[in-house]
Amino acid sequence: MRILVVGAGAVGGFFGGYLAAAGRDVTFLVRERRAAALRNGLTLHAIDGDVRVSEPQVVVAADITEPFDLVLLCVKSFALEGTLDDIAPAVGPQTTIVPLLNGMRHFDLLSERFGSEAVVGGLCFVAATLVDGSVKQLGPLQTIVVGELAGGDSARITRVHEALSGAPFDARLSGDIRQALWEKWFVLAAGGALTTLLGGDVGTIESVPNGAATARAIVAECASVAAAAGHAPREKAYQQAERTLTQPGSDFTTSLFRDREAGLEVEADQILGDLVARAQGFGLRVPLLAAADAGLEIYRARRGQASTSPAPTGA
Repeated sequence: MRILVVGAGAVGGFFGGYLAAAGRDVTFLVRERRAAALRNGLTLHAIDGDVRVSEPQVVVAADITEPFDLVLLCVKSFALEGTLDDIAPAVGPQTTIVPLLNGMRHFDLLSERFGSEAVVGGLCFVAATLVDGSVKQLGPLQTIVVGELAGGDSARITRVHEALSGAPFDARLSGDIRQALWEKWFVLAAGGALTTLLGGDVGTIESVPNGAATARAIVAECASVAAAAGHAPREKAYQQAERTLTQPGSDFTTSLFRDREAGLEVEADQILGDLVARAQGFGLRVPLLAAADAGLEIYRARRGQASTSPAPTGA
C-alpha cells in the first residue's frame, strides 16, 4: 500500500516513522516548515531504542498529484477541518481513511466530505512528544487498532491491518471498533477532566483529601455518557480507568493537561465539550465534566482559541 501519513508530530512521526523504518511505502504530508526539517531525517527516541529514518518521503499539499491507498490521519482533532482541503487530492475511489484522532466528532466531518464508505475506525495508544523536531516516546504503550465502523470483517480492513502490521508496534484488528473508540474516549475524557480540573498528576491528586473520590466520580460520569450512547465500558476497562486515575505516586497526566501547562492549543471541544453536550442531550447531569470543560474554555478564551463546541442543550 502507498500510505500517506498526515502529520509528523508525536503520533504521525512515531507510527509513520516506524512504518517507514519497516520498509513500508510511507509519505508524510506536512507544512513547509516541518517538511524542511524532515528532509534532514526523522529520529524516534523510543523506549526500545532510537530509530532513524534518514530520508523520509515528504510532500506538501500543493504537490499531491494522485490518490494514495491509505491515508493515516495523525493531526490534532482541532486541526482536522483545516486539513480536509489538503488531503482531498490524496483521496480517490479506492482510498481508505484511518483517523487516529481523539473523540468521535471527526467521523461525521470526514464522512460528509469524502463519503462514509471511505472512512474506517481507528485509534491509537501512545504517549509521545516532539523534542527539537525528534519524537520522544514517554511510555511503553504503542498500539494502533483498526476496524470497520459497521463492525465485522472485510477484505479492505484486512489489507489495512496487514499494511500496519510487522512494524515495532502492536497493530490490532477489532470487530467492534465503535466500542473500542468509546472506551478510549471514556478513559481519555476522565483523565483529561481530572488532571485539568484539579491541576496535577494522578499521584498528587490521589495524595490529597477527596482526590481519589473525585477521580472515581469523574470516571462514573464518563461511563454514564458512554452507556447512554449504547457503549457502556466493559468491567475490565472501567476498573482499569479507576486504577490508572487513583494510583498512588503516579506521574500520569494527559495531553490535555500537558498542552494546557505548555500554553498550547487544546482539544477541549473534541474530548470534553462534545461529551458534555451528548450528556446534556441524554438528560444526564455531569457536573464535574462540565466544570472541567468550563475551565478549559476559560483557558482557550484567554489565549484566543475559538470554540467549536456544540451549543449547550440544557442543565
